[in-house]
Amino acid sequence: AGERGGCIIVDSTRKGKRFPDSMAKTIPIWCCVLNRAIQRHRLRAINQAVVPNGDAEEYSGSSNWDSSVHLPVWVLETEKNAIEGHIEEWADLFESCGADIHSLALGLQKPLRPLWISQNTRIWLNEVPDHQLWDFTPIILVSASASGAVATQRTASEFSWRYIPGAGDDEESWARGLTPTLFWKHSYDLLDGGPDLCNQLVADIVEKDRVYRAQRGEHSPQVIVKHVKCSRHGLEPYTGDHTIIAQPMNSNPSTIAPANTQYSNGGHVVFWIGTSNLAVGSTMQVADGLADMDCILNCDSTSRLPPSSSEDSYLELPIVGSKDERFSLLNNLPKAVSFAKKNLIARRKMLLCCQNGEDISICVALAIITRLFSDTGCFDCGESFMRRDVTKLEMRKRLVFICKYA
Repeated sequence: AGERGGCIIVDSTRKGKRFPDSMAKTIPIWCCVLNRAIQRHRLRAINQAVVPNGDAEEYSGSSNWDSSVHLPVWVLETEKNAIEGHIEEWADLFESCGADIHSLALGLQKPLRPLWISQNTRIWLNEVPDHQLWDFTPIILVSASASGAVATQRTASEFSWRYIPGAGDDEESWARGLTPTLFWKHSYDLLDGGPDLCNQLVADIVEKDRVYRAQRGEHSPQVIVKHVKCSRHGLEPYTGDHTIIAQPMNSNPSTIAPANTQYSNGGHVVFWIGTSNLAVGSTMQVADGLADMDCILNCDSTSRLPPSSSEDSYLELPIVGSKDERFSLLNNLPKAVSFAKKNLIARRKMLLCCQNGEDISICVALAIITRLFSDTGCFDCGESFMRRDVTKLEMRKRLVFICKYA
């Protein structure tokens, strides 16, 4: 939003309401918390006389920075007052989890503010000023839900369709294996085919893509994935018997920026979590780029990678998402942590991968870092874990830490 002058968020609701709660309350609360944290950061920088060069003019306007709560008119005043009473507390929590507020403050020149658009909204374009003239960064919240509880939506064209409010993010129940990438690649063919041919076209596209990916290993060159060392911070992968993460989890994010931990070659991307010897990625993207990995923990229940010659260097845990199996991740975590501990002791570089590289592999990485690394980012085989109680705040800190790299 800071780079582009704003953003649009689309959602829907099953309950026949005009806007889901995420748009009426959650996102406006987050906008306010982010604004409040940025305002605090700017005021601290001014008071401590550490304003970055060239940013003095922007920082000087911090006293006019809008950090109030902006909620839609249909939220009751009592609920609004209750939310306002918690903003300072939530801003404290946001700061305490190690978020990189410094980069956020540099990238966002105007405070965030939500705007609401529904199917009943009327906008006169000649009355909308240019976004550069606004004194805020707009977060435009678009509700795709019809205001009534009608399940079937009709149009004046030759086709009609079944509209299920709130089902947009449940694509596994209706997409028939079609991914966004495949859709946009074949969008004209799918739309021109109409409802009668749609299902057959989707089946053909998905099957051809499956066959193509199955044959990929025979024709694609091997891609070597390099291990990135954060040497520019003066940290090497090993110090004595410990592996040092490039940025301690309790450090000030404004003083140490994450290194370039993404390595991409030919479309295969992995993300190294500092210099912890842990990397995360998608099985679909890294299938041809495993030459530089010492060991692999494959958490994808749908894809198999070519196992290494040694059983100690490859472990396959077919973990499925929580929508399909509630306890799958929980039941497999002990094996994952044990496998990671054995290989990290041997100072081996390990890849954690799942289908999209963004969900299960991140959860497993979070468990490993929490279980086997200390607060300062040292690999200690779990000694510090046994001496402390893990709170939700500690988990948040480690998750924010991982997300700085992945």
